[in-house]
Amino acid sequence: MFKKILIANRGEIACRVIVTARKMGIKTVAVYSDADKEARHVALADEAVNIGPAPSRESYLLADKIIAACKQTGAQAVHPGYGFLSENAGFAKRVEEEGIVFIGPKHYSIAAMGDKIESKKLAGAAGVNCIPGVNDAIETAERAVEIAQGIGYPVMIKASAGGGGKGLRVAFDDKEAFEGFTSCRNEARNSFGDDRVFIEKFVEEPRHIEIQLIGDSQGNVLYLNERECSIQRRHQKVIEEAPSPFISEATRKAMGEQAVALAKAVKYQSAGTVEFVVGKDQSFYFLEMNTRLQVEHPVTEAITGLDLVELMIRVAAGEPLPLAQKDVQRNGWAMECRINAEDPFRNFLPSTGRLVRFAPPTQTMFQSNTAELLGVRVDTGVQDGGEIPMFYDSMIAKLIVHGTDRLDAIAKMREALNGFVIRGISSNIPFQAALLAHPKFVAGDFNTGFIAENYGKGFRAEDVPHDDSDFLVALAAFVRRKSRERAAGLSGQLPGYAVKAGKDYAVITLAADGQHDYAAVHVDEFVGETGSATVKVGVSSYKIHSDSRLNDICISGTVNGQPFTAQVERGSPKNPLALTIQHNGRKIEVLVVSPRMAELHRLMPHKMPPDMSRFVLSPMPGLLVDVAVQVGQKVQAGERVAVIEAMKMENVLFAAADGVVSKVLATKGESLTVDQAIVEFV
Repeated sequence: MFKKILIANRGEIACRVIVTARKMGIKTVAVYSDADKEARHVALADEAVNIGPAPSRESYLLADKIIAACKQTGAQAVHPGYGFLSENAGFAKRVEEEGIVFIGPKHYSIAAMGDKIESKKLAGAAGVNCIPGVNDAIETAERAVEIAQGIGYPVMIKASAGGGGKGLRVAFDDKEAFEGFTSCRNEARNSFGDDRVFIEKFVEEPRHIEIQLIGDSQGNVLYLNERECSIQRRHQKVIEEAPSPFISEATRKAMGEQAVALAKAVKYQSAGTVEFVVGKDQSFYFLEMNTRLQVEHPVTEAITGLDLVELMIRVAAGEPLPLAQKDVQRNGWAMECRINAEDPFRNFLPSTGRLVRFAPPTQTMFQSNTAELLGVRVDTGVQDGGEIPMFYDSMIAKLIVHGTDRLDAIAKMREALNGFVIRGISSNIPFQAALLAHPKFVAGDFNTGFIAENYGKGFRAEDVPHDDSDFLVALAAFVRRKSRERAAGLSGQLPGYAVKAGKDYAVITLAADGQHDYAAVHVDEFVGETGSATVKVGVSSYKIHSDSRLNDICISGTVNGQPFTAQVERGSPKNPLALTIQHNGRKIEVLVVSPRMAELHRLMPHKMPPDMSRFVLSPMPGLLVDVAVQVGQKVQAGERVAVIEAMKMENVLFAAADGVVSKVLATKGESLTVDQAIVEFV
């Protein structure tokens, strides 16, 4: 076994590998860029080596620097994690040539699966289902119908140079195939100047399901069940689960055996994943193979009780797999939510900056410990007070739960999200909460188009369902009553001016447009010592019990006998006197006042926000890469104004209306904050 390994990665995956290595008694070496010198993975490792400037192309992607770090520290092996150099066959080969072990598949396996066309040919030769189709240009409509009949309807007729929905038709019968071919060809010729058209099987209501594999150097390969990864936004996975709520036992076995056959065909050793697209009739077809550890590996670890990182290290050291296919378990149901630094209410734009508060929910499951299951686990590479840099991807944590069944896992995940405190940056937690509450998701009735179909026009606060919004009002009144009780108990109060806690309150839910909601609330049977009260909101009554302290952001307890976790904070960006309440993805800002104060509040004029329509504002924190306009320039609506870069994404800002540039308020190379003005128009 290795005595020391280097992790050629950063963030949560570097931390994940370090934890397993420590369990195995192996010393670890972290590498870090200038932006990561205070990062969590650097603090966790036994040694750390700086490998260059912040951009990954100048640090984490440089094979020479990583190999030099191995030699400098005496690391015998390299774990590449995922991303960066993990699927770079050239890097794997170079590492091996330098006498260092690559903790992953052999370079020839990576190369064989890295080419999309060649990998499909290899898969077909290994007996793996590939999407039926003809990839050569088809000359006539009659020939198109013949091919479609051979493949079996429905089929997809696609222009070779197609894009943006042009030159694409789905045909369900001969007539549609004949007409679809002709119109596709015409569209392609007119739009792209290229009329080549081909046909492939159309997979109805496709799901993205993948099989986890592990292979050793003795030629043994096992499949460790499947993961359901159909909940995706712009081809990026958002929620993963294992097992899939969709496939049958027979489909699982057939997919697993085909994945193993493909792995054996390329002499695969280490962890890897074969991805399939699965139709509504359970037909499945090979997509690609990921020759590395996947982001979503923890859900497989939860249901199988196996530490995949440990298996990767043992296999790389030449050990045989310690189990056979019949020993692979499938216990309970696991889910993973990717917690990203992005603002779901601003079209998921990246959000960078300092984590003013980072307090994940209480963990009962831990990385590398497969004995403690049926709980909550958090994989992260950040910590309270840390910085989310603009140079890397937006994922800051993975929240994993393991339940007895799917509904138990969903309930655990919703409660864990309620207790996940992130401040200083925006996160996609409200969006995750909305997905988990969606009736179709709960029923397991979804495919890869789920997010596009249900949130095609973006995500708004009103898209977050809440089964009982009066509970949020009741909780605000309960917290306010608790603080009034404490104030009433302070000694030395002037006679006649002492604070009285009272029982009747008004809760004003603040709205940006001034259309506030006013609710009369009665708080009775308050017992300060036990932290309990009965709160009445209209016709609803809530018996709330909570031992949480007033300065706790996370409040947990019971409401009408049922457990709850919510987040309550004093103050909001708009009103320092307000309480901000968050629960099940819903966030409200409220004032809890006396009934008389509520009457007076109704009479207050609403102050409209300032008109910023003359300005181009930065929609996110990021680096101003380019300013495309100058003072005095006439600009038309839709014309390019500036480019901002953050988290490997470039965002182009366009003028919303015609105008003349009066001021350029930011300079190229400047780091911008959210809503910072870049350009002002006359």
